[in-house]
Amino acid sequence: MCPGQDVKLPIRFNSTTKKGRMKLITRDTDYALRALCFSAKSKAKTVSAAELTRELSIPRPFLRKILQILNRKGILRSLKGRGGGFSLARSAKNIFLTDIMRIFQGKLKLNECFLNKHICPHRPKCPLRKKIIRVESYVLKELSSISIASLCKEVKIGL
Repeated sequence: MCPGQDVKLPIRFNSTTKKGRMKLITRDTDYALRALCFSAKSKAKTVSAAELTRELSIPRPFLRKILQILNRKGILRSLKGRGGGFSLARSAKNIFLTDIMRIFQGKLKLNECFLNKHICPHRPKCPLRKKIIRVESYVLKELSSISIASLCKEVKIGL
């Protein structure tokens, strides 16, 4: 999409808010990050879904779905039975913000063509696209450096 083209853009609720503003972090990613930080900072070996729901004020159905996904993707380990719950499957310093974003949001791209299926004929020469690619590269580099451990240093346990 080049400046000056007159095209109405569809609002995508998976990447925008109801007001149409771009969202970098979705609700699922936010909930996952909060649960991971709580788990990382917890003194207990495992944290139950009930405790996470209570402490983080995340609706239980959303949280259970998120925890199951994180377990399937190898970010969390689940322990069943009495005293069971969830624990980090690897060190918090080895789980990165971009890992969680990819799980819940897919490939991280800022420079997707607005028309999706129709490639702009001016794409190779578009000055805006070139600038957006540089911004995207910088943003992804910065996001890739943020670990759960580094987030936990800045977050209070009740989130």
